[in-house]
Amino acid sequence: MNALNMLRQASLFALLTLVIDFVPLVMALVYLVRPTERNLALMRPLSLAGLFAAIAGGVLGFINVLFYVSRHDLTADTYRIATVGASESLVNVFVGFASLTVAWLLVAVGMGWQKETP
Repeated sequence: MNALNMLRQASLFALLTLVIDFVPLVMALVYLVRPTERNLALMRPLSLAGLFAAIAGGVLGFINVLFYVSRHDLTADTYRIATVGASESLVNVFVGFASLTVAWLLVAVGMGWQKETP
């Protein structure tokens, strides 16, 4: 299954959490271009939103996997589908954490470039 096909099959909530995961990265780019206290202040709550979205997306995916397993007999096919579902659930977490990592590295670079005031 390729990534584009996986995105087509993703729920609206999963897509929303993926979008929210990228918001801190966009804000970090804004801060890198214009390192102001206001932009840095916005970075903090947007990072928390990205973090919570990543966790919520992963948890919802695992809820759906467990719901699927509870409704089907435990066969090899059920285990296969459950493991694929669990791995897809972790995509939100990975994208969110990777996005936050890059975002805060960009913020660190922006802080280094920021002119010091006496």
